[in-house]
Amino acid sequence: MNTSSNTPAAALREFVDGRRVAVLTGAGLSTDSGLPDYRGPGSPPRTPMTFQQFVGDPEFRRRYWARNHLGWRHMDGARPNAGHRALAALERAGTVSGLITQNVDLLHTKAGSRHVIDLHGTYAQIVCLGCGRRLSRFTLHERLSAANPTFAAAHTVTGLEVAPDADAVVRDTESFVVVACDRCGGMLKPDIVYFGEIVPRARVDAAYALLEASDALLVAGSSLTVQSGLRFVRRAVERRLPVAIVNRGTTRGDDHASVRIDAGCSETLVALTSTNATIPA
Repeated sequence: MNTSSNTPAAALREFVDGRRVAVLTGAGLSTDSGLPDYRGPGSPPRTPMTFQQFVGDPEFRRRYWARNHLGWRHMDGARPNAGHRALAALERAGTVSGLITQNVDLLHTKAGSRHVIDLHGTYAQIVCLGCGRRLSRFTLHERLSAANPTFAAAHTVTGLEVAPDADAVVRDTESFVVVACDRCGGMLKPDIVYFGEIVPRARVDAAYALLEASDALLVAGSSLTVQSGLRFVRRAVERRLPVAIVNRGTTRGDDHASVRIDAGCSETLVALTSTNATIPA
């Protein structure tokens, strides 16, 4: 920790003081909202879905939609926690210039943050891989419910284990009926960037532009394991922007951080909202 401060909270306050800070967030920020992360300490082993699995295997695709049919409501019902609210308050105060999030849970938007780049998309939108049509997850839910009228009632939702992409753990999916696009008959897919897909260039460019307009980068709740997030730390380093990382457990960006705090996001970010740090003009 290259700072004159002797406590993590003081170090982070010193880091943001007088700066416009871009923030990169990951699943670790949403754990206090009841959503699991992928790689945090104590997290069970998870194997995220790949794009190739989804489009190439009808059995896998049916299993996915059956599980998501139950799990997406869990994510939809999640509410922002103190960390999300703190970042929204810091944006209103002028300290946070904007957010780049790897999460698909929409909790930053629900918390009131205005400048949010949903790097990997969101759970709330569906896209047809045939004609490109987009529809809401709620609309698809109604169609899936009509095609599978008894499925939800046959599976308990209480205590359901749900992954960070709204994939619920349900084992009996053989009878589930998958629906196609009602316009072209094409394959429907969550409008989420899965492993094996490329983040749309426009989103990456918008995130880079946010970094260019900022004085520093703060990473909150991401292990930076995947390149889609790590690239922004590397770009910040290239631009000689200081980097701070708040995350439980090690990250791939630790060697680049001038401030590294191994702690929960909520309590750490809330501490910033009560600071007397200078707000940039």
